[in-house]
Amino acid sequence: MGVLHNKLDELKSYLRSLESVAVAFSGGVDSTFLLKVAHDELKERAIAVTARSTSFPERELNEAAQFAKSKGIEHIIFDSEELEIENFRQNPVNRCYLCKKELFGKIKEIAQRHNIKFMAEGSNMDDNSDYRPGLAAVEELGVKSPLRFAKLTKEEIRLLSKEMGLHTWSKQSFACLSSRFVYGETISKEKLKAVDLSEQLLLDMGFSQVRVRIHGNLARIEILPEEFAKMLAPDVRESVYSSLKSLGILYVSLDLQGYRTGSMNETLNKKPQN
Repeated sequence: MGVLHNKLDELKSYLRSLESVAVAFSGGVDSTFLLKVAHDELKERAIAVTARSTSFPERELNEAAQFAKSKGIEHIIFDSEELEIENFRQNPVNRCYLCKKELFGKIKEIAQRHNIKFMAEGSNMDDNSDYRPGLAAVEELGVKSPLRFAKLTKEEIRLLSKEMGLHTWSKQSFACLSSRFVYGETISKEKLKAVDLSEQLLLDMGFSQVRVRIHGNLARIEILPEEFAKMLAPDVRESVYSSLKSLGILYVSLDLQGYRTGSMNETLNKKPQN
């Protein structure tokens, strides 16, 4: 644990050097950990900023608000509707770039109004191994990435979160609902709602890590391989199929590779330039 705590010390030192920071806060594993450490080190000079949109489930927004309130952290919630961004609905391969540029542009304005010097986001070292066009916007707008600066991985963040008593240490990984659609498929409020309801159904059934990926009129469900047997039980299988069909999904499939992050990026032959 020595190396791990050295990384934590480096993170704390880095955050203190920023003097004040507005943390883009989703309530997930990474941003919760970052916000907690930032608030511990900077007190009222660390604030949380969360965007309300159709691609961000209400359950996640409520969890984020409850956490900030429980820790006495100033929490600013603002509206940022990705579907209003030019070209976003068409779901291009740089969709995340378009979203992050809009998002951090608004967070920058909030930070300036509150006399906060820097913006920070919660990407970690694991994010360097996948196609993440949003990181280009992060770099362009001067957003800090303290967890990557301290070279912390997702697993290390979970370990430190557990040690700190954060409930998110075992929380499932989450990405915005827009990431559930194959590139080039038009995104709408209705489709986002269907994905949200589908994933909530699976979570309510007790599946620990889920994704419902949409390919036209087909839903590709990703769950942990060790939970395949549960999904294939006749009553569960029939309930999932009938529920998703009622949401307008014609075909329902189980991805035999199981849950993994960024599976839509497997369709990309190379990383496009922004």
